[in-house]
Amino acid sequence: MRWIHYSAPGAAPAYGLLEGDRIRAQRGTPFGAHEASGAVHRLEDVRVEVPFIPRTFYAAGLNYVQHILAGAARRGETPNIPARAEIGYRAVNALVADGEPVVIPADATQIEYEGELAVVIGRRGHQLSEADALSCVLGYTIGNDVSERIWQKSDRTFWRAKNADTFKPMGPWIETDFDLDAAATTVRVNGTVTTQFRTGGMLFGIARFISVMSRYITLHPGDVIWMGTDGKSPALKAGDVVEVEISGIGCLRNPFVAESS
Repeated sequence: MRWIHYSAPGAAPAYGLLEGDRIRAQRGTPFGAHEASGAVHRLEDVRVEVPFIPRTFYAAGLNYVQHILAGAARRGETPNIPARAEIGYRAVNALVADGEPVVIPADATQIEYEGELAVVIGRRGHQLSEADALSCVLGYTIGNDVSERIWQKSDRTFWRAKNADTFKPMGPWIETDFDLDAAATTVRVNGTVTTQFRTGGMLFGIARFISVMSRYITLHPGDVIWMGTDGKSPALKAGDVVEVEISGIGCLRNPFVAESS
């Protein structure tokens, strides 16, 4: 199933099931009771919203080897490959939907993308084994962890380098039937492929992260975990359009624009 969060003309945002180019409207949400309302919309006639606003927004950093090597090379450092799964956080204020612009702050100097798989939690999870960890997962969507690399060097908490308004595109929907082993992540800038990697080629997989996290943190419906990225990104500028495509889910597309004075 594909759960989509959308706004039809003159109506409040609602959830529906996307079937081809048609949306079957639902009463309720993917995280609780729901039923078909009987209404049907064409995808082209609605505004696509952020799939959901996370209860808690988790992010796995440094979870693909080539991304670690590229970052170390850029900084002139010896690569430090993590020995264990550790999680960080992002801010919900930074979320924008598929198609919405990413605003480059006037004083930003080095903006890069990070195309990521996002894991959507659908059931409460506490002290889960790796074998049981995926039982709390509802589905998957796509994230672009936009980063300002110069700020990232100086901001101890990444408070603006990772979390400035609009820096976290997510969408376009939640896919519940997803084969991670068969998935590839492809990023295009202005239509040209700039990064491609096997989505499942993580240092630490989804089940490991959920098991480690849930030992100390109770996961709840509506939480999200972004799983990191691989490769490296070219520096982005106003006017660029970035597409993050994960096979089996879809494509997240956002233009980058300059902050207005």
